[in-house]
Amino acid sequence: MSDELNERSRRILEAIVEDYIGTAEPIGSRAVTRRHQIGLSPATVRNVMADLEEMGYIVSPHTSAGRVPTEKGYRFYVDTLLQIGQLDPAQKTRIEAYYRIDGLRVEERLREAGKVLSAISSYAGVVMTPRFNCTVFRHIEFLKISQGRLLVIFVSRSGMVQNKVIETDLSLSQSELEQISNYLNQTLSGLSIQEIKAKIVREMAEEKAIYDKLLSRALELSQEAMSDEFGGQVYIEGAANILEQPEFKDLERMKRLFRTFEQKSLLVELLDKSQLARGVQIFIGSESEYREIEGCSLITANYSSSRGTIGTLGVIGPSRMNYSQVIPVVDYTARLVSQILENELE
Repeated sequence: MSDELNERSRRILEAIVEDYIGTAEPIGSRAVTRRHQIGLSPATVRNVMADLEEMGYIVSPHTSAGRVPTEKGYRFYVDTLLQIGQLDPAQKTRIEAYYRIDGLRVEERLREAGKVLSAISSYAGVVMTPRFNCTVFRHIEFLKISQGRLLVIFVSRSGMVQNKVIETDLSLSQSELEQISNYLNQTLSGLSIQEIKAKIVREMAEEKAIYDKLLSRALELSQEAMSDEFGGQVYIEGAANILEQPEFKDLERMKRLFRTFEQKSLLVELLDKSQLARGVQIFIGSESEYREIEGCSLITANYSSSRGTIGTLGVIGPSRMNYSQVIPVVDYTARLVSQILENELE
């Protein structure tokens, strides 16, 4: 795509995108020549704009002589033209100030990260908590709910708590469940969930498990409890900020977006995709294959520990967002959260 546009076309597209980000109004050729030192007449700019429109980078809204970027235009701008700004010391200090509260649980710190992102960007902050597979085990407890159904309570070393209901054919008293919990807590503490899964598979394959009834039941229950991935809760902070953007005066678009915020499953999918890549990721509108966030962009970055990626955070707002300012905010916040949580999650 980058070879499709010559230097003149790139400069005019850049001017249109940046002016539209700033004004939310369709951009005409005279506005481009007046605001930017490009050395071209309005007539020449109009011709270039016609070419850009034909190639799908900009579009003319009805009732307006100006042009606005399409998703293709935003993508070209982000990938090829964008000059990412730098956070100044005052911005860094403002972000860091949110994390100076001692005694917060991990979930509370992550909510603070969402509030930071929302406050600094003026859009919605989005944070996905660590999948339990990415945490370190501290404690497990089994509580009998009814015949064949147990409540499993996991606690990570950082203090994150996850609950899950499992079904089992084993007939166990609460006293036996406590013995199993005590055994697992003694033998598994300090291991990651991934290491525990591997250990369970390994020990179940050994013949000694057959002769030790308690061990056999403990392994069977713990395998069932950890058979599926869970966790990855999504926090959304400052969603009301988006309503202040002119794009969301459209009632149907607003309803669609807020249904997405309520259901969260779509955001979980997008944030999961973000974890597969390094660095800052940018999803623009329907590029995400989800009509629900058409007209929006999602900028994400992973926060991590020495064991690797543990979660994702970011900002969601209109596609007409100030990418050059939001990207460094997301990137710096992710690195700061990684630094803060390193000891707590490990």
